[in-house]
Amino acid sequence: MKKTIITLMLVSFLAAGYGCANKAQQGAGVGALAGATIGALTFKNKVSGAAIGAGVGLLMGYIIGNEWDKHDEQQIQNTLETGKSDTSHSWTNPDTGRSYTATPSAPYVQEDRVYRDVVISENGPDGDKIMAKAYRDSNGEWRIKQ
Repeated sequence: MKKTIITLMLVSFLAAGYGCANKAQQGAGVGALAGATIGALTFKNKVSGAAIGAGVGLLMGYIIGNEWDKHDEQQIQNTLETGKSDTSHSWTNPDTGRSYTATPSAPYVQEDRVYRDVVISENGPDGDKIMAKAYRDSNGEWRIKQ
């Protein structure tokens, strides 16, 4: 029984996918880990409690993480839409307290699409820097090319 709980917790932690997942996925992983731990500690049947707690935690973590993503995506969208070329736009996410800077290039046309390169940096001593290519979709909105 303890092996099952430990395995479930390890899988939940790995599901958080730090470094490669978006905030919704990270929130789901952390939520599942916390839910599994709380469920295992509060239910008589530890395995069932861990499974139920992981499910509830996963859902709640995903919802919270998704809201964090929306704010940052909106800021990047605004930067691409209204930002001057090679001029940085900075913001702080009110939920996470993390601050970011996005710097777009001049728009250019390639293969009948309008593109802008953008450098997105997380401010701070351990901040990541991402170089991405954005394009206008059929609705006229900017999308980061994956």
